[in-house]
Amino acid sequence: MTEMTLVQAVNDALRTALQSDDRVILLGEDIGKNGGVFRATEGLQARFGEQRVVDTPLAEAGIIGTSVGLAAGGMKPIPEIQFMGFIYPGFEQIVSHVARLRMRSRSRFTAPMVIRVPYGGRIRAPELHSESTETFFAHTPGLTVVTPSNPYDAKGLLLSAVQSDDPVIFLEPMHIYRSFRQSVPEEPYIVPIGSAQIVKPGRDVTVITWGAMVRDVLDATAKVEATRGIEVEVIDLRTLAPWDEETVFASVNKTGRAVIVHEAVLNLGLGAELAARISEECVLQLEAPVTRVGGLNVPVPLFQLEDLHAPTHARIQRGIDKVLDF
Repeated sequence: MTEMTLVQAVNDALRTALQSDDRVILLGEDIGKNGGVFRATEGLQARFGEQRVVDTPLAEAGIIGTSVGLAAGGMKPIPEIQFMGFIYPGFEQIVSHVARLRMRSRSRFTAPMVIRVPYGGRIRAPELHSESTETFFAHTPGLTVVTPSNPYDAKGLLLSAVQSDDPVIFLEPMHIYRSFRQSVPEEPYIVPIGSAQIVKPGRDVTVITWGAMVRDVLDATAKVEATRGIEVEVIDLRTLAPWDEETVFASVNKTGRAVIVHEAVLNLGLGAELAARISEECVLQLEAPVTRVGGLNVPVPLFQLEDLHAPTHARIQRGIDKVLDF
């Protein structure tokens, strides 16, 4: 076991993938010589060469389009988009070609590729560097969407994604890239895609979240438990599409109350789908309406107000109080 940050775990997973499968190729802006804007690919070009860790032009549509061709030709590309706000020029390639290649070719071709995308805010970056638009991709049939909340899951989920025969959008929460360390096995391992994790068991209310918000939720729930004498169950969704309905429904049926917390704006966020499905499947066990706590319905503001855009501990606590007091 080695103590790693989340970004170090990503780097270790990429090294493992390159070393174990000659079909794996990395491509993206500044990922080679400079090691990427967050140094997630640091040292990999020096170790594996310029043919497998490829610096590309600043052209997201070209990066994704090239990856489609590589994937259809038998390679396993792992393109990096520097920030989620930069993915939009490549969006047409993703929804029209990456997601549809298997269906369009009647499985003659697939798109075994992993699109790595740093996402989320609270890193003091300029406009279009702090997006949380995971719903775009979770809404698109043919795409799997994954996001880790810790270094262990980052390595295991990324290696699991590389093994997939279909495309995976791998969202990396920038806010916690280097905020803490965790013991990570040096040998290869996988965390199954499609499986949520109960990171904290409880009996009175279920809180469902993912990515960087997991740590915020754990901090907020600790305060609620201390003041109200209740137990909160916290679920890290880990895979956003397809999400783990079995784990979520079982938890809500047990507690009778559900709160969904995400950094993306509240309007039409993934929390709306979760709330709808929980209301459909758990209606007879619900003791209160499902509550959502999300980002404000405005573009992510600049530095001074940025921390108020994502759910604060106070807003998360109010969401829990709301379902408890119904």
